[in-house]
Amino acid sequence: RTEREMTSRLEEYHHAKEEGIDFHCLTTPVRYIGDEEVWVKEMEVIKNKLGEPDESGRRRPVPIPGSEFRMKVDMVIVAIGTVPNPLVAKTTGLKTGRHGVVIADENGRTSREGVWAGGDIVTGAATVILAMGAGKKAAKDIDRYLKEKYLNGV
Repeated sequence: RTEREMTSRLEEYHHAKEEGIDFHCLTTPVRYIGDEEVWVKEMEVIKNKLGEPDESGRRRPVPIPGSEFRMKVDMVIVAIGTVPNPLVAKTTGLKTGRHGVVIADENGRTSREGVWAGGDIVTGAATVILAMGAGKKAAKDIDRYLKEKYLNGV
């Protein structure tokens, strides 16, 4: 979608831009490309145009054949919902709370050693900005954890 058709709150969009998030409107991921160690390095996307309005009145993205291109990336975060997957509570060994949210401390540490969580999986449906804040806290704590565990606190 374009900025005009985004379903997020405008303030979330502006805060994300302030945080340095690059938006590539009217593009859809096609595949992720990794290196020989299986680290993601590129994402192939296809450009879209807005089609006719559907029954809800929203114009859906329609892929433009032949418009595929690759973007350099070092991380991909897929955000496709606000409800915890029920498999998390059943298969991960993580302590979960009401409605299946993962229980984590203020830094995102979960009940399992070396596992952090943040965003909607911890808080339930909330804003992207809150999720980004949780991610920053978790990243700092992960860095501290790894330094203490593997570098003797360096």
